[in-house]
Amino acid sequence: MKKLILGLTILALTLTNTLNAQTSKQDHHAHNYVVLTKKIPQLQPIILTAEALAKEDGESFGDFQVIICGKTVEDLTDKEMMKSFIEKAKKAHVKIVVCGFSLKKFKVNKENIPEELEVVDNGILHDFQLQKKGYLSIEL
Repeated sequence: MKKLILGLTILALTLTNTLNAQTSKQDHHAHNYVVLTKKIPQLQPIILTAEALAKEDGESFGDFQVIICGKTVEDLTDKEMMKSFIEKAKKAHVKIVVCGFSLKKFKVNKENIPEELEVVDNGILHDFQLQKKGYLSIEL
């Protein structure tokens, strides 16, 4: 009887350890970030933040998106100015997203902004959708 109890105890401990190991692997999820900004010059500190978080998070660093909304979308047509930001963002694995609603409101032709930028219909809605997926979010 003692051997049966000992055997069941060992079996229970083994199963518990296996389940805990599997749960730990599942809990290891990516940290995803989104920043909503209305000022293009803020891209510089945002990208530096992404680099610091990538270093801090290590393998847990996931997606990092910057959504540009508001009147500042007019400045996106300055491709020379944007070139530096785009290169830094690419290197830091930061996706720059543009609010299509803002483009329409301020009469900016999508064809006049750098092709590396992704345009979404509504930047604020896009931000909320990412938050619903668990992204950490901040507005600057």
